[in-house]
Amino acid sequence: MPDDDITLAGQLLIAMPEMGDPRFARSVIYLCAHSEEGALGLIVNKPTPEIRFAELLRQLGIEPGAGMGDIRVHFGGPVEPQRGFVLHSADYESAEATLDVDGEVAMSATTDVLRDIAEGRGPQQSMMALGYAGWGPGQLEGEIARNDWLTAPPRSDILFGRAAEHKWAAALKQLGIDPAGLSSSSGRA
Repeated sequence: MPDDDITLAGQLLIAMPEMGDPRFARSVIYLCAHSEEGALGLIVNKPTPEIRFAELLRQLGIEPGAGMGDIRVHFGGPVEPQRGFVLHSADYESAEATLDVDGEVAMSATTDVLRDIAEGRGPQQSMMALGYAGWGPGQLEGEIARNDWLTAPPRSDILFGRAAEHKWAAALKQLGIDPAGLSSSSGRA
């Protein structure tokens, strides 16, 4: 990182239309960690309809509770796609391990958070992600400098809302950018 005091943890990354990697096209990523050692984030707008949360719980030996609600499982990123992460409101702290990102949002990656959600004792707001997006030292900064990503503050509806198909446009609009006005190709002068 250029400055030790600058961190993007707790911010959104919004993919620009020119994003060459199809796994990240029109992605909105919440950055859970960012330091000189790299960055880790979860894509919050790519649900995986073929994976149901209740079935995932059963595979882990956790019985879904009656009042649990339907939590969407998302593609969190291409790194360790078999590993689960729960992004949630900071009103909950796992007994095993919770990363408090910014005082309002936290991330837990242990089964106790899943058990607590199933039993109705989990966080008020949450989303489940399989896999994560990761960057090595300086890699994310280079991608931002190349205009691959915009950054924006998070909003609860973008992080935890169910309208995944609208999150990319909503994230851009909060920056005052009309998604229809963004070019999918850059020009040369």
